[in-house]
Amino acid sequence: MIVLKTARELKIMRQAGRIAANALKDAGAAVEPGVSTWEISHVARRTIEKAGAKPTFLGYGGFPASACVSVNNVVIHGIPSKRQIIREGDIVSIDVGATYEGFVGDNAFTFPCGKVSREAQALMDATRESLYEGIRAAVAGNRLGDIGSAVQRYAEARGYSVVRDFVGHGVGAKMHEDPSVPNYGTPGRGVRLLPGMTIAIEPMVNEGVAGVQTLEDGWTTVTADGKLAAHFEHSIAITPDGPVILTVPD
Repeated sequence: MIVLKTARELKIMRQAGRIAANALKDAGAAVEPGVSTWEISHVARRTIEKAGAKPTFLGYGGFPASACVSVNNVVIHGIPSKRQIIREGDIVSIDVGATYEGFVGDNAFTFPCGKVSREAQALMDATRESLYEGIRAAVAGNRLGDIGSAVQRYAEARGYSVVRDFVGHGVGAKMHEDPSVPNYGTPGRGVRLLPGMTIAIEPMVNEGVAGVQTLEDGWTTVTADGKLAAHFEHSIAITPDGPVILTVPD
């Protein structure tokens, strides 16, 4: 069931989104050579809790940290570890959620560690822009297929593959609500977008093949061919005046 949000609920979601975005910004600023993925997650948790919110990811389905920190060929759900040290040239995808007054803000960004290869930068740039292509299609009266098609068209035109095993989602009182929001699709197909809908659009784009594999820990998901992956995400609201990004930092 898709839950349309009231004006009051959207106001709270803006606050939740702001907190999540600030946590993501702070975590990204911590990406430096020699820093562990655990430290990056801890930075996000500190920002969230200082704002009076709760880290949505911590304990969610048994996840053991406040942020997913996914390095290089890890697509999503990387478990932070004190043993995993970030190195110059790595690309680091950080996914952070914050729960504030009962509502969730969810966002992700792939950060470069120092100077990265041209190939890595091009992948990050394309994935980020595919997110904004999807957001621009998130107009009341359009359909979910318009969002997915916009993301897919942009990424694939640049020679990349869109992950199909994981998709975006509705967001609100729960981190994962209806509807599912694929990063691929056919224009004019799927659920119609209505004012009051709140969704997380999150392209996961691979340098090589689209296939992924989840490791034995049950969380860490890597590219099937070992090539790089990037991940960008915003929580947005569908409004009569166009899409509004909820995950905006101070």
